[in-house]
Amino acid sequence: MSQSLTAVAGLLAWPQQRVRVSFECATSGVQHHSFEGPLLHDVLTDAGPGFDPARRKDRLRFLIAVTGADGHHALLTWAEIAPDFGRAPVVPQDRCGARHISGITAITVDGQYAGGR
Repeated sequence: MSQSLTAVAGLLAWPQQRVRVSFECATSGVQHHSFEGPLLHDVLTDAGPGFDPARRKDRLRFLIAVTGADGHHALLTWAEIAPDFGRAPVVPQDRCGARHISGITAITVDGQYAGGR
């Protein structure tokens, strides 16, 4: 089984959440979609980001870069998805759908950006 099929099978084993979202598209108006899958926060937390427990609120300096199969990219912050901060069940909760990524090929969590120390 390929690595991507293994990853998808693994995600299907997680508790699935189902949500309906609407957002505005600059070219085609309001879009309505349904999504189902595990919560991004749960999956990324399980992956074990390198939060430093000695640094107060260290997780807030972490960025999440998402890449789609079509080369589209989006950037999120850990605070947007953390239950004790943004608590976004669907990311992003933007009015516009510009950060919608389909066919996700990579997610990178990084706390080492310039200015992060």
